[in-house]
Amino acid sequence: MTEKYKIAIIGAASLRGKDLNEVLAESVFSTAEFVLIDDESQVGQLEAAGDEPTFIRRIERDSLEQVDFVFFAGAPEVTQEHWKAALSAGASIVDLSYALEGEAGVLVRAPWLLDQSTAGHREELNLSTPALIPAHPVAVALGLLLGRLRELGEVRYASATVLEPASEYGRAAMDELHQQTVGLLSFQSLPKEIYDTQVALNVVPSFGESAKANLGESEARIRRHYAVLSGGQLPEAGIQLLHAPVFHGQGISLAVELDQPRLLEQVEAALGGEHIDVLLGAVDPPNNLSSAGQNDVLVRVRTQSGAEEATNRFWIWASLDNLKIASLNALACAMELRRLRPQGKVQ
Repeated sequence: MTEKYKIAIIGAASLRGKDLNEVLAESVFSTAEFVLIDDESQVGQLEAAGDEPTFIRRIERDSLEQVDFVFFAGAPEVTQEHWKAALSAGASIVDLSYALEGEAGVLVRAPWLLDQSTAGHREELNLSTPALIPAHPVAVALGLLLGRLRELGEVRYASATVLEPASEYGRAAMDELHQQTVGLLSFQSLPKEIYDTQVALNVVPSFGESAKANLGESEARIRRHYAVLSGGQLPEAGIQLLHAPVFHGQGISLAVELDQPRLLEQVEAALGGEHIDVLLGAVDPPNNLSSAGQNDVLVRVRTQSGAEEATNRFWIWASLDNLKIASLNALACAMELRRLRPQGKVQ
């Protein structure tokens, strides 16, 4: 019998929700019945969902009846309010809002790393697992990169500076970055409701005290998720997060030191493969514009000195579409849960 699933996306009008909807529509879940849910301001908005157009609706008492999968892609407080109702309805839960970190039995997951057996998150997924949290895209990228470098020997040192875009904090953060940029160019006052500091034309290591976004929490999350994915088997990595004045796309500047000298070609060959696209030769290096919409992490490698001879020190520059990689990881998490749910409730 053909599988027929019912899927709810709560926070469907958010940046994460829209990207997730597109990813699911191109996956094995494309024939599912979709329920798109968001707050009152988005109710009635028409969206494509799977094979059918559908309207965004408000969440009600019966919204999650007969639902097989619930993806939380909106504000963390919405997840906290409704996740137990989804659990009671027997749905498999994937939490892109990170609200369920710390809840008993909830697992942080990155199936891409399991596929290559890099390390980590050995906790078994089973029917009693209440929810999965797709690991932060930067933690996934670092896990892929540092896991593959182990093929060349021990990684003695790894340090990553991560450039974060406004889209990590949603549409309101992107709007404020835009408004600040316009304000600066026209010598007007700057709105600071989200950041409580100037982020336009500026790179900052922290936001203001009254900011609604929290860069420190984001940095700590990347560290936690990388540690979970590593399981003590991947190289330790220093991680610093900076907010860049860009709307979309994450950049990672990763410095590594190997235990023995290697040629640039050897490092490039080790890193290349599924989920990582290593750009070679004279092609333009990856950036947040070229990575937009890409399913892979784009990478460029060079020796630390710039010389061509063998060395044990390298710079790795990686760029990724933060929303796309998060959605693809959420899809991979749902595929893991799907193995526990061989047939949908909707027949």
